[in-house]
Amino acid sequence: MEEALDGLVELEGVSRQEVIRRSVVERYERMVHRRRVAEGTQRLAERWGDVLERLGRE
Repeated sequence: MEEALDGLVELEGVSRQEVIRRSVVERYERMVHRRRVAEGTQRLAERWGDVLERLGRE
C-alpha cells in the first residue's frame, strides 16, 4: 500500500494527504452514485415492471 501511495504521489504531483483525501472523496461519490442508480432502478421497475415483463414475452 505504501508503494501504491508513493506512486500516486509521484504521478499526481500532490501530497500523500491529498492523494488520500481524493481517494476517500472519490469512493464516497461512487458509493452515493451506485445507491442512487439502484434506487432509481427500483422505482422504475416498480412503475414499469409490468410493461417490461410484457415486452420480454414478445
